[in-house]
Amino acid sequence: MTTRRHLLRGLAASGTLLAPSFAGGMGTARAEEAWPSRPVNVVVPFGAGGSTDAFARVVLQRLGADLGRPFTVDNRNGANGTIGANAVARARPDGYTLLITTITSYAMAPHLIQVPYDNARAFASAGLVANMPMLLMVGRNHPARSLQEYVALARARQGKEIFANPAVGSSAHLAAELFFQQARLEVHDVVYRATAPAAQAVISGEAGMTVAASSAVMGLVRDGELRVLAVAAPHRVALLPDVPTFEEAGFPGVVINEDIALLAPAGTPESILDRINATMAAAMKAPEVSERLTALGVEPGVRPRAEWPAYFEREYTRWGELIRAKNIRIQ
Repeated sequence: MTTRRHLLRGLAASGTLLAPSFAGGMGTARAEEAWPSRPVNVVVPFGAGGSTDAFARVVLQRLGADLGRPFTVDNRNGANGTIGANAVARARPDGYTLLITTITSYAMAPHLIQVPYDNARAFASAGLVANMPMLLMVGRNHPARSLQEYVALARARQGKEIFANPAVGSSAHLAAELFFQQARLEVHDVVYRATAPAAQAVISGEAGMTVAASSAVMGLVRDGELRVLAVAAPHRVALLPDVPTFEEAGFPGVVINEDIALLAPAGTPESILDRINATMAAAMKAPEVSERLTALGVEPGVRPRAEWPAYFEREYTRWGELIRAKNIRIQ
């Protein structure tokens, strides 16, 4: 029987996930050479003002300047990112409709809801382009000064500690569940509408702890409203050099970066995907771009397209196992 894993192992090194082949003549070749000859629409499947949206607006401004055509942000929020992803999956594979999304949301969604597309067939990758470290935070008045102190206090409260959950099934939610699983903690999960109200609940003392991508909360961290106890990254991050990783704090399995991927409809020409990847890598090195991304808490890093299939398969499998183990459902 042909399985998802077998299919993925058979992918070409291009990084395209099972894109169908499209015959093309001289007209197609000329169109590829001329790309982009008009504005490019880039769908962000989350709300305006969020962390992924903020990243997109910084890098796309530079990308458009380098390629000579506008790259416009199209926010299509809803259903754990699947509404926006579906719009791209159904678009013409000509390089004029792209998707910027977080790989965690993309890989988690099929385990949480019925998605209207096939994750392994509907998209081609222009590359993994950046990551936003996940942070575990308490309020400035919380007594815990380290992750170990937080664990001890939470255990002493015997399930009465409150986790401000920014969204059921979100990457922040799953990162917290991964930590609770390793620490053998029982906490009371209270769901908020988004990261901002969850953070405010922690600041006010209504909740004890929350988790969020760095880009969504760095202003509050810099102002001292939130205290970061650990970063869920494989190494300490430049933005918070004094904050230990979960591994350094005794929880080596809690590693989750909010990686950002740039995708296109399956069948998008390889030459266009390669050009996007190369231009994005150059744009990230521009001082005005890297400085703005650092301020947002985003770590630039465009990776080769060939890394995408295996990376997606690892994330898809990893989060599926945790979602099933914790019986997480979106109501």
